[in-house]
Amino acid sequence: MTVDLAAPGICLALPTNRSCAPAIADVGAEAAWAAREFGVRVHLLILDSADAATRAEHEKAVADLPVVPGVLVHHLDEEQQRAFLRSVIDRARTATPAPTATPTPTTPAPTAAAGADRLLGLMLPDTVSYGACTNRAFLFAAALGCSSLHRRDSDSTYQELDGEPVFPIHHELRSIGRRAADAAPAVTHHTLDPAHAAKPVALVGSSFIGELSVDLGEVRALDPEVYEEVVGLWAATGSTAEERRKLVADSFTGNGTDPFTHDRAVLDLPDIWRIDMCNIALDHELYERVPLPPATDTIGSDYFLHHLVLNAGLPGVTHNRNIVNHYTSERRTDAGFLAYQLRFTKFLLSMLYLHPVYDALEAAGGALLDEDHHVRPGAVAGFARRAAGEDRAENHRRLAVLDRAYRRLGGRYADFADHLLPRRERLLDEAQADIEAFALLVDAWGPLVAAARAVPPTPSDADLLAPAAAPATVPAPAPRSVPAPTGASGRPGRSTTGRSTAHA
Repeated sequence: MTVDLAAPGICLALPTNRSCAPAIADVGAEAAWAAREFGVRVHLLILDSADAATRAEHEKAVADLPVVPGVLVHHLDEEQQRAFLRSVIDRARTATPAPTATPTPTTPAPTAAAGADRLLGLMLPDTVSYGACTNRAFLFAAALGCSSLHRRDSDSTYQELDGEPVFPIHHELRSIGRRAADAAPAVTHHTLDPAHAAKPVALVGSSFIGELSVDLGEVRALDPEVYEEVVGLWAATGSTAEERRKLVADSFTGNGTDPFTHDRAVLDLPDIWRIDMCNIALDHELYERVPLPPATDTIGSDYFLHHLVLNAGLPGVTHNRNIVNHYTSERRTDAGFLAYQLRFTKFLLSMLYLHPVYDALEAAGGALLDEDHHVRPGAVAGFARRAAGEDRAENHRRLAVLDRAYRRLGGRYADFADHLLPRRERLLDEAQADIEAFALLVDAWGPLVAAARAVPPTPSDADLLAPAAAPATVPAPAPRSVPAPTGASGRPGRSTTGRSTAHA
């Protein structure tokens, strides 16, 4: 299919901080397939936070990608990302008038009131942030004029059927951003309440098969009772024993181990328990209004928009083109174990603040949307700001239970409990600071997105891409039907690191 250069492109994003040359080749193949099957321009965005030696491996992987019409590859290291973000933040602050009164929860601070270094730290912190890396992708997508963002992870790959990859983007491009009524013919099952038919499909996604998404399989094997107690710690305050057991059963398992055999795609409010961030597409009308929490060293911080879409009553498509999740060797090292367990601990602590926000979203329901079916950022910021005042007693309890459980496991889990003990107060402070930072970022987000549309993603893009206007919703062209087509394993066009090269 010929690529429509007049239509908005899409952003296929791969954030990484680890060696992942095979993933670059795989996602590159998906980009090529999308351009060929849907006639859409694909911006393959690789946000690379790996060390210099690993980035060099990635540069070679990018250079090895064949040229494919309609695919543009953007491989950006952290210095290039930082330069773009500084330009965006400076432009947003210049365009936003300074406040004339002290901000309050009902009159939040505009971008000009948030320090440039503070915003840059939220967007590109000096440690791992699953929300921040995706927020950077959102701003790059806005700069590139994309109508949707499709995220993949570097520790996953695609299933195959009859020797061909099963690409999730097949379902994503059939529905994302379209009116639900118009997307209905593209799915296999349509159970959406007709009251939502005029709303856009805000989210399309699936899950994974393979290893647990959270690296707790060893805990489950060592002591199932400890596993249930520890995983149950992320339940909301006041949950019953039965609610905790159900939560544990549904947590981190994806869609099991059964391989893909045929397509199933359901148009309804999204089944957020069966949609993972490694396998998701989001409409620009959603992510250009509300970012993800920029919490640092906290797993699960990038799932907030799942809850916003569901509770606002926005349509979604839940399909079954699950990716394959696998663990990287880094997690098996002592340092990797320590880092990951710390991120899991902070995930548990973040729930003290996120559950009240989720409850507020559920209570607000359709009031979260304006007359054009767009989410209201001010409501989200207000809920987050209010949640920051939650009593920390529940988090003290979580830390005590985790300490007891890990000492029961012994070995390196007991060692981690020793490591955690002197850091408790700092972690409690960080969890509260993270929700406060989220409220600040939501307040600043609109001006940042507007500024991103006027800033080239890299200096070399200035003569390649005109400043991006807000993309209009364009109905997806009809693709060839399921399952994944034979002979569709092409890969996209080359670019040098930090440069975007058009192959259209």
